[in-house]
Amino acid sequence: MIDPFGREITYLRVSVTDRCDFRCVYCMTEHMTFLARAELLRLEELDRLCGAFLRKGVKRIRITGGEPLVRRNVLSLIERLGARIGSGLEEVTLTTNGSQLSRFAPALAAAGVKRINVSLDTRDPAKFREITRWGDLLKVLAGIDAAQAAGLAVKINMVALRDVNEDEIPEILEWAHGRGMDLTLIETMPMGEIGGDRLDQYLPLSLIRARLNERYTLEESNYRTGGPARYVHVAETGGRVGFITPLTHNFCESCNRVRVTCTGTMYMCLGQNDSADLREPLRASRDDLLLEAAIDSAIGRKPKGHDFVIDRRHRRPALSRHMSMTGG
Repeated sequence: MIDPFGREITYLRVSVTDRCDFRCVYCMTEHMTFLARAELLRLEELDRLCGAFLRKGVKRIRITGGEPLVRRNVLSLIERLGARIGSGLEEVTLTTNGSQLSRFAPALAAAGVKRINVSLDTRDPAKFREITRWGDLLKVLAGIDAAQAAGLAVKINMVALRDVNEDEIPEILEWAHGRGMDLTLIETMPMGEIGGDRLDQYLPLSLIRARLNERYTLEESNYRTGGPARYVHVAETGGRVGFITPLTHNFCESCNRVRVTCTGTMYMCLGQNDSADLREPLRASRDDLLLEAAIDSAIGRKPKGHDFVIDRRHRRPALSRHMSMTGG
């Protein structure tokens, strides 16, 4: 699949649910209204949809949510995808908040998952509860322990929040690197109403990188995982730090990704509203010709880049849909 700007699309992010057992302050309101379960694609349909993308040239699939591990029987989908590794599919990965990892880590490893991303914005229990509203830090840390014990490579994702966790970044960096985990820092993204003001949260990573550069020796790195992060090597720790900067410096020129939601809606760009309905062609025929034609048509509309901005005048998000609906 080649988009109008000559970029080969090889990476699919599939959301299996919009539900989450946390209510992170930068992601959603505390009292969210989630989709009715009847609106979600069945796991068998998600597997078939992934198969169509693999035939079109996708090599990497990331399972996302919401929190993907709260979807009932989600392991069956991951096992089906894992069985395809080596037959066009290079890897299946997962982004999780870690709350369910103690239960699922061994099974994920057995299914063929080699690496996962765990969202962790603080190691302070009280602050963790404040950020996630419902989360239990000890449960997440136990999940990380279980993941590493199962042989999974863990990368920590940390959303940088002004006046909340910015002072913790060096400590989390050293903790992660001390355990053999990379750290990726992420700017808060202006998606969905959150019951608060993102202007109070937004922290440009250009500022954080400058601060880190005063404390550590940051060496440019060509390391890539297929996602939007740009990495540096930290000489003092031997680990890597990635930066995902949708606002201060977009990562669109090398975008190789599309997203499919748990309802079968395909977004060609995280920061645009244009989408394609894949559920209708998926269910209209069993031979996937209509589905693959719909995918081709959507790829032909993939935009050059996103339009993430913080609306300082009206203090509202750039996009009305929440990240949990789109898939992280």
